[in-house]
Amino acid sequence: MSGLPSDQKSWTAAQTISAVAGGEISAEAVATHALQTVDKLDPQINAFTDVTADRALSEARAVDEAIARGEELPLAGVPYAVKNLFDMEGVTTRAGSKINRENPPAPADSTLVAKLKGAGAILIGGLNMGEYAYDFTGENVHDGNCLNPHDLTRMTGGSSSGSGAAAAAGMVPVTLGSDTNGSIRVPSSFCGLFGLKPTYGRLSRAGSFPFVGSLDHLGPLARSAEDLALVFDVMQGPDPKDPAQADKPVLPTMPELSKGIDGLKVAVAGGYFRQKAMPEAFQALDLIASALGAIGEIEVPEAARARAAAYVITTVEGSSLHLDRIRTRPEDFDPDTRDRFISGTMVPAVWVQQSQRFRSWFRAMMRELFTHVDILLAPATPFHALPSGTKTIVLDGEEMPARPNIGIFTQPISFIGLPVATVPVWLDGASLPIGVQVIAPPWREDLALRVAHHLQTTGIASAPVANIQ
Repeated sequence: MSGLPSDQKSWTAAQTISAVAGGEISAEAVATHALQTVDKLDPQINAFTDVTADRALSEARAVDEAIARGEELPLAGVPYAVKNLFDMEGVTTRAGSKINRENPPAPADSTLVAKLKGAGAILIGGLNMGEYAYDFTGENVHDGNCLNPHDLTRMTGGSSSGSGAAAAAGMVPVTLGSDTNGSIRVPSSFCGLFGLKPTYGRLSRAGSFPFVGSLDHLGPLARSAEDLALVFDVMQGPDPKDPAQADKPVLPTMPELSKGIDGLKVAVAGGYFRQKAMPEAFQALDLIASALGAIGEIEVPEAARARAAAYVITTVEGSSLHLDRIRTRPEDFDPDTRDRFISGTMVPAVWVQQSQRFRSWFRAMMRELFTHVDILLAPATPFHALPSGTKTIVLDGEEMPARPNIGIFTQPISFIGLPVATVPVWLDGASLPIGVQVIAPPWREDLALRVAHHLQTTGIASAPVANIQ
């Protein structure tokens, strides 16, 4: 295994592919190591809710047989795990809830899991998450809190909590999560990972449990931007089973990574995005802006209203999905989640109508803004990972509830489905990472990933494996 880390826990997906495809190690050995790492570390972190050991070893043997026949697999031997709202054949799709685990096992894989399997990736299991994805903390009353591998007293962020923790701890190099209002970007920021929220409609959501149909995205988290591109490219492609998927051609991003940032015009999102955060959020943003030669700040008009409208749509669509469960089994919800869903049933219809009208205006305004710049930068979270159990936080002298305001900078972007790569920053002397959003125009994930890859190769952004034994 010349040139590769002796500790497989630190391998990226790209390194694994090279070793397995090159015959330096078997996929079965990689999968076995991943399962052993999960068995050793997960009792401390609580990232996994389901471990698919038999399936993983079976898939790994199939990969080794395919390689022996001379077949090429773009993700040969890469171990991965998925938020437990993805269907995995033979496993009940929990969606972080008590109620769903009573359902029968999924009869088939979700579309994205099937695509990864077809590319030679090895499924290790399902991951902890916030109940029904309505969470920013990573705290779950049914499966237990997921803990941050960089500091076990801290939150992972949510709702893709296990997705962040499993990758940051080195249990797998790549995970899949979902992002409705920030649930890929928040764990990426708190756990020190690269994350990709693609454009709304880019990747199929078929076979995943929904939260808010008009806002839900699926995407990868990893310890390198290259790994994001590898996995994203495999997951693209049409799927008639998801009616919201756009009719867009596949956009290969791997060939674009080497182009760097030459010719890209980068700006910082000002106004709303320069308020209500701890100093570390703005220090990280300024570091990234300087490294990219940002031309200055650009005001994003009405971003606060965009967040408010996103809240209205989230609570109304989310509550309508769960109304029967709330009526018949209210005691089986996390009380915090249940109460937010109940509040959604009482939102006046005119508010929803106004929110959707504003959404159209905000989308058009942002498209116009992107005729002047290629990339916008904004904080991913307003602070480092909070201590578990934190209820309130003081920002700009105002005490406010911590849980909803973790996503203060992510929600306006999700609202109109823009693609975003989160990059992790370790400030000098900091013991915890914090993320910055690299926001691109619609359908230009390649630009966001080019910037993320440049920041990683120049050492400005990094995602080391957490020092947990």
